[in-house]
Amino acid sequence: MNVREWALVAFTILAQMSVGAFVVLGLVHAWAMQRYSPDKADQLSDRALLAIGPTLALGLLASLFHLGNPLFAYRAVFNLASSWLSREIALGSTFALLGALFAFLQWRKIGSFELRNVVALLAATVGLVLVYAMARVYMLPTQPAWNTWATPVSFFVTTFLLGTLAIGAAFVATYWWEWRGGRLQGSALAEMLRPVLRTLALAGIVLLGLEFVVAPLSVALMATGGAAASVGILTSQYGVMFALRLALVFLGAGVFGLWLYRTALRPGAETLLGRLAWTAFALVFVSEVLGRFLFYATHVKIGL
Repeated sequence: MNVREWALVAFTILAQMSVGAFVVLGLVHAWAMQRYSPDKADQLSDRALLAIGPTLALGLLASLFHLGNPLFAYRAVFNLASSWLSREIALGSTFALLGALFAFLQWRKIGSFELRNVVALLAATVGLVLVYAMARVYMLPTQPAWNTWATPVSFFVTTFLLGTLAIGAAFVATYWWEWRGGRLQGSALAEMLRPVLRTLALAGIVLLGLEFVVAPLSVALMATGGAAASVGILTSQYGVMFALRLALVFLGAGVFGLWLYRTALRPGAETLLGRLAWTAFALVFVSEVLGRFLFYATHVKIGL
């Protein structure tokens, strides 16, 4: 692939991970507020929120390298009525602005909880619509390998799988930061950390199962939907990479996810929890990058 397609790999992966992380973080924060207290929920979540903005910014920056002339990128939003690409750009920018607004209000504790919650819900909704728009950009009659229901489903699986494991890794980093700095007793934060990581690990295992359903069905749809050439490229030129991609996601979300779940059942294993959470995230991240590479590398255009 050329540099422009690698820019799309970076943009789609980072943007989808940002959306998934934002949604998952919101769900965890709501749960922590109900079970513990708003202050403890904020201590667990606020630093994790800090990582989402730069991740999305990197994705949006990478998308500019796909354009022939980045200085004219603003022109792409002038066709909202008929272009999914224009909608993707507009939704991505709106999600970034709403997410930044929510982060500012949350960190500064400006406004009521209800106001911040409305902004967060708006940002999450726009983010999810963004993922759908990203998928629709590729669902073209001239691209039979992409023009199936597997494209939006796989994009959403990537969104929530990466988002789930990224938030788990971020929570572990928060725990280390707070514990080493003496800002919160390790046992108090660990009390929240263990059940959260158990739930995130279980969610990752469920999403892994969905991924292993979608991947072969996607190949089958390509084979029967006029994209036999794409199947040939995938199984011959990129067969080893495809197998490696599946092995990594199984190892990260499955093996390390189960290990993380079982370790989180017992107190006093926070150091091991951290290593497991970060390893699971790293393996799945590499797997999803390989998967997105294959998404672009194996498509074959037909017609005009």
